Amino acid sequence: MPAKNKAPKDSAKADSSKGGSGGKGKAGPNSKKDKDDTSSSSSGKQLKPATAINARHILCEKHSKKEEALTKLRDGGKFDEVAREFSEDKARQGGSLGWKTRGSLDAAFEKAAYELEPSTTGSPKYVEVKTGHGYHIIMVEGRR
Repeated sequence: MPAKNKAPKDSAKADSSKGGSGGKGKAGPNSKKDKDDTSSSSSGKQLKPATAINARHILCEKHSKKEEALTKLRDGGKFDEVAREFSEDKARQGGSLGWKTRGSLDAAFEKAAYELEPSTTGSPKYVEVKTGHGYHIIMVEGRR
C-alpha cells in the first residue's frame, strides 16, 4: 500500500513514468526548471497574468521621429516629457492611456504591452511596436 502513495508523487514531480524521453518534453529536469522559473516571478522574469494595465505610449507616424524619441529616452529623458514632445496623438498628457483591459487595444500593441514589466516614467522599461496607427513606444506603469 505505501508504494501506491509514492508512485503518483514521483510521477507528478518528474513525469518520468509517463513518457521518458519520448514524451511531450516536460519530463525530468525540464519540469523542475519550469517550476523554478514560476517561483522566481518576483525577480521579473515571468509576469503574473493581468486583466488590465496602466499604459503610456509615444506614437509617431514616421520612423525617424520614433528614433529621435528613443534617443532621448536612452539619454535619460523621462518618458512623460519625451511623450509630450514627440507623441502625435491625442494622449498628450505624457502619453498616458490610463487603465486598459484586455481586448480594448490594437492586438500588436496589446501583446507587447502585456509582456512589459511595470516601471516609472523616470526609469522606463519600454518596447517598440508598429501598428496601423504608426510607431509606438510603450511603457506600463501598473498591472492588475
